[in-house]
Parts: sequence; C-alpha cells; structure tokens
Amino acid sequence: MGRLVGIARRETKRAPMDELEVAEISTETGVAMDSRGKRGNRQVTVLSADVWSTVCNELDSEIPWTIRRSNLLVQGIGLPQRAGDLIDIGDVRLQVMTEVDPCSRMDEQCPGLTAALGPDWRGGVGCKVLSGGTVRIGDRVSVHSAE
Repeated sequence: MGRLVGIARRETKRAPMDELEVAEISTETGVAMDSRGKRGNRQVTVLSADVWSTVCNELDSEIPWTIRRSNLLVQGIGLPQRAGDLIDIGDVRLQVMTEVDPCSRMDEQCPGLTAALGPDWRGGVGCKVLSGGTVRIGDRVSVHSAE
C-alpha cells in the first residue's frame, strides 16, 4: 500500500505548478482547475516519488517534483506499466491509459532530465478518471491489474 505525498495543478499552460493539500478530481475536469484535465486519456498524471528520487540521485541534483508537471505524487508503491491497470487514491479511481513521455521542456529545467526519465515509464502515467472524489495528502494508494 502506498501513500499520496503530493498534489499539484497549473491553471494555464507553462504556468508554475501550484502544490495543494487537498484537491477535487472529477471525470469532467480531472484535477479541478488544472489546464490539462479535460476529458481524454491524460486527465490526471501520476508520478512515483521513489522513481523521482532515483532520477535525482542519478543526476546528482535536488529537483522539485513539480518540475515534472505531474498532478499526483505517490510513494511506496510501483506504478503500473500497462494501459488498462487501475490506481485507487482514496475514493478516486484512475485508469492508466499511457506512459507520460518526457519532453524537451524537462531539459530546460535540468540538463539530462529528459533522458533520465525516458526508460521504464519513469516519467509517470497518464490516466483517465473513472470515478472522482476528494484526494488529500496522506491518502492510501493501491494498484490493481485490469485483468
């Protein structure tokens, strides 16, 4: 069982991420007031804190997780690396739809970050919201196979 250790959103493209303690997530908007939360296959993005720590160690740099521009940061649990698998965070259920490939914007923040996030789904997962609700820092996180 993992834990939710970070929540973030940005209201417009290229705006800095705003970190939150609590957020509403819905099937209509993803994370409330997030610019990417529209219906589709990437309403909410989830990043592993454990993987992020490994990447930072490899780059010998302390990089805030919000540089990755993910919505949710989870710790103590591996993220699925297969479309269709499910992630439950509190009452929210997310369906993994895609790997979130790192873009060149990552290297604008820290040279080498794009390559470091490239292998093994290290950049996180893009999810569709199946059922919404309120998430809070500290919520339990579980992963389930779609099969």
